Amino acid sequence: MSSALSDPERIEITTAPATGGRAWPLWGAAAGVLGFVSTVVLDTRAGDTSDPDYTVTVADIAELDHEALRVGGMVGYVCVAALLVFAAVWHRRVGQRFPSSVGASVVTFGIVATAAALTLAYGWKGALGNYLHGAAEEGTYDDQGLYVYYVMHDFSPYIGWVPMVVAAGGLAWMAFREGLVSKALGGVSGGFVVLVFGAVAVTGVPGLPFAGALGLIVASVWLAVGRSRIVTGVSA
Repeated sequence: MSSALSDPERIEITTAPATGGRAWPLWGAAAGVLGFVSTVVLDTRAGDTSDPDYTVTVADIAELDHEALRVGGMVGYVCVAALLVFAAVWHRRVGQRFPSSVGASVVTFGIVATAAALTLAYGWKGALGNYLHGAAEEGTYDDQGLYVYYVMHDFSPYIGWVPMVVAAGGLAWMAFREGLVSKALGGVSGGFVVLVFGAVAVTGVPGLPFAGALGLIVASVWLAVGRSRIVTGVSA
């Protein structure tokens, strides 16, 4: 029984590569780009951002750009949609072909968990943009209520990428334990996990896993153009 679980040849349902080309991993790249744009490019900070010691207060909320927040929330929702499509395609093309692969399951759950966390994060971003001064529902909350929304939005789009970093660990397992992903990609993925969580441990900054968006872009493109078995149907 144990040999069946450890031998990639034994856990595969079919040795034929999946039909439909090899561009399907690019769903992940699209989600990563959209997520990076919403999380980083369209990030909106209150107060004096040039002073690292500045304390943000309720008085700073009125100066926030509601349009950037609303656009960021919408782009974020599209990111979540792309993540869920990617999760479904991954499950169909990898999870069902290699049902005993622990690494493939970790990747699937990591993508879905990221989508769930980012749904809330980008929802708070869009809601803040909708309630701010000059926005469509201005006056629904006073500045103290808007401040609460700002605090919830502050790091949530960054923290929401934690499961994606864990998914990178799943890729590393698939490479070195199951032989389903190229060892080069597995090595980079494993190093990425150690680097991100190591940085969190050293700095105490919980939002550093936003790098999972960049990791998703790199891994997805690598899978699409590389020689990993889950895409080519042959040993890496």
